[in-house]
Amino acid sequence: MAATDLEQIVSLCKRRGFVYQSAEIYGGFRSTYDYGPLGSLLLRNVKEAWIRSMVQQRDDVVLIDAAILSPPQVWQASGHLANFSDPLVDCTNCKNRFRLDKLDDPDTCPSCGEKNSFTEAREFNLMFKTQAGPVEGTGADAYLRPETAQGMFTNFAQVLQTSRKKPPFGIAQVGKSFRNEITPQNWIFRTREFEQMEMEFFVPPEDSDKWYEYWCNERLNWYIEHGIPAEMVMLRPHDDDELSHYSTGTSDVEFEFPWGFDELEGIAKRTDFDLKAHAAVSGERLDYFDPQTNERYVPYVIEPAAGATRTMAAFLLAAYDEDEINGETRTVLRLHPRLSPYKVAVLPLSKKDTLTPLAHEVRKLLADRYMVDYDETQNIGKRYRRQDEIGTPLAVTVDFDSLDDNAVTIRDRDTTEQVRVPIDELLTTVSERLGF
Repeated sequence: MAATDLEQIVSLCKRRGFVYQSAEIYGGFRSTYDYGPLGSLLLRNVKEAWIRSMVQQRDDVVLIDAAILSPPQVWQASGHLANFSDPLVDCTNCKNRFRLDKLDDPDTCPSCGEKNSFTEAREFNLMFKTQAGPVEGTGADAYLRPETAQGMFTNFAQVLQTSRKKPPFGIAQVGKSFRNEITPQNWIFRTREFEQMEMEFFVPPEDSDKWYEYWCNERLNWYIEHGIPAEMVMLRPHDDDELSHYSTGTSDVEFEFPWGFDELEGIAKRTDFDLKAHAAVSGERLDYFDPQTNERYVPYVIEPAAGATRTMAAFLLAAYDEDEINGETRTVLRLHPRLSPYKVAVLPLSKKDTLTPLAHEVRKLLADRYMVDYDETQNIGKRYRRQDEIGTPLAVTVDFDSLDDNAVTIRDRDTTEQVRVPIDELLTTVSERLGF
């Protein structure tokens, strides 16, 4: 069963070292989080799984890593300086602040229940502005990017030339973005600092609808293939009044969070808006010449854009389970093996010097290929439970018989079944069980 209470996951993540409140020793800093030993591995694995599917397994997508800081011209051309804002209202009774477009009842305050207490809506720009320069107050204006997309548009011509690609092809990027959110909420779902996994797929204009449908299906299936039950995700097309200024069609992949279905990823038809806008402001040509048809055109763009941190939260919620083993309740994260922070745990039955040298040899054997946890504290049952709770798919126990038969016991997280395996066959067996 998936977690139905967000606090179940928040508590587990703090206790086991997935996610901490940032600067907690100073009382914390609202809407910022630090990813601990397990969380940093899980988040990295989410991003690597995305890159594997979107770049590594394809021949029509390349990866870049663009700068976080950008000059104002980038955001002027993209429309963010003019359009990237939320409607903001304040309750005159309780003084709380809300996004108008997120209120279920625009006439009643959800905090204090007062009717008709809201101020007039004001537009609140979400851009983080800073200055680039050594002397305070004299530097040039710059912005922290609110999305990774624009770096792919501004680098379009250079990537086209250096990669020798031609439409249809994609430019992908994974990295941090920053939005001065009015109402950050729901743990790591909506924060001011977050990570995105975005791809701009450039296509001939007449093929835009076909590729939009293709990427909607591809992206929905990616979440299912990596362990989210099909009934917990859906594709929701946007109504016309929801569309961004650059989009002629957008669909969201939504996950069933404890507060209801909410967005994991948007797939948008951005037309040729961005390339034309940057060409107009920069004065540079951002188009494609097709030598086969002898025609020049500005490609249309299909953009799958996912939030890495909220995707991590969704995988945790979907993987959370409780069952009963030998009359005791067990908490287990049934994470897909590619996502699990540790792939294997090595657990010597005893801390005695007669056993630990062999256990360390087994750990080194596996660690050449996989992220491995080594744990020799407490009894073996408690160590199994600890590995179950952090989502480790396999546990390898080195016992005193291992000194004689040169074999170890592999335990499966999900079934708890155990099998004896020769050490010289261990790496092959683990690879077969993990699937990679």
